[in-house]
Amino acid sequence: MELTGKVAVVTGSGRGLGLAYATELARRGAAVVVNDVDAEVAQSAVESITAAGGSAVAEVVPVGSSEAAQALVDRAVSEFGRLDVLVNNAGILRDTTLWKMTDEQFDAVITTHLRGTFTCTRAAAIKLREQGEGGRIICIGSPTGQVGNFGQTNYAAAKAGIVGMVRTWAMELARAQITVNAVVPVAATAMTETVPFLEPYVTALKNGDPLPAYARQQLGFGSAEDVAGLIAFLASDEAAGITGQAIGIGGDRLALWTHPVETVVEFADGTGWSAEAIADVWPGTFEASKQTVGQQFEPES
Repeated sequence: MELTGKVAVVTGSGRGLGLAYATELARRGAAVVVNDVDAEVAQSAVESITAAGGSAVAEVVPVGSSEAAQALVDRAVSEFGRLDVLVNNAGILRDTTLWKMTDEQFDAVITTHLRGTFTCTRAAAIKLREQGEGGRIICIGSPTGQVGNFGQTNYAAAKAGIVGMVRTWAMELARAQITVNAVVPVAATAMTETVPFLEPYVTALKNGDPLPAYARQQLGFGSAEDVAGLIAFLASDEAAGITGQAIGIGGDRLALWTHPVETVVEFADGTGWSAEAIADVWPGTFEASKQTVGQQFEPES
């Protein structure tokens, strides 16, 4: 799947998933702007990409502000002459329960994930529309944004918001032939290695040991490199007809998430719904269809 001649910006690509995305895009011929807040980490990523024959430069800036977003777009244009692909990957965690979460912890995650995705996409969309040749915008979601996760109020809000923006942008940018999709990855990274039930699998990957089928398929868990193929596909011409989607990937698992839909509907007879009427109808009509929270997995056999 050839990406020669394409220019991509990948935010938060100094390490982890972002580095895997940038490396795969470069391997397939795209020139890449690597982004990180740590200059040494960003430069190391660039060196690893160029040593493998790819083309990359670093832009060291914390994602979130409009100025940072414009700097990333400007760097792509000044170095490589254009922009074709934006991957919104930059992120941080500030996990704690609701009653312990501070304003600063909430705002930090929202600024990087949600506002950063907005400002970078806005800057990229303006440039892509100006070029008039379409483009690809890929935003990184999370299962937490789809179903919730204990201790991640800020992260869940940001990731759910990203998918909501993706659906809106897919409509707004369709006439300009710019696709916008969300990728919902699961992989061994600094963000997942602290999850207790994933720790044995993270350790196995670090040791170079193969993961069992349960981890790679039921949990959809694997390496960062397992996710990168979907990024390359969505960046390619072959994905021109795919937009507004939330696509999950991890390990051996590839999945299409549904948009929220009404699962049960009941109508009142012209009178609206009083609290008492809802109490009467709930047990027989709605109770059995209540939705779960958090990720649900079949037990390992």
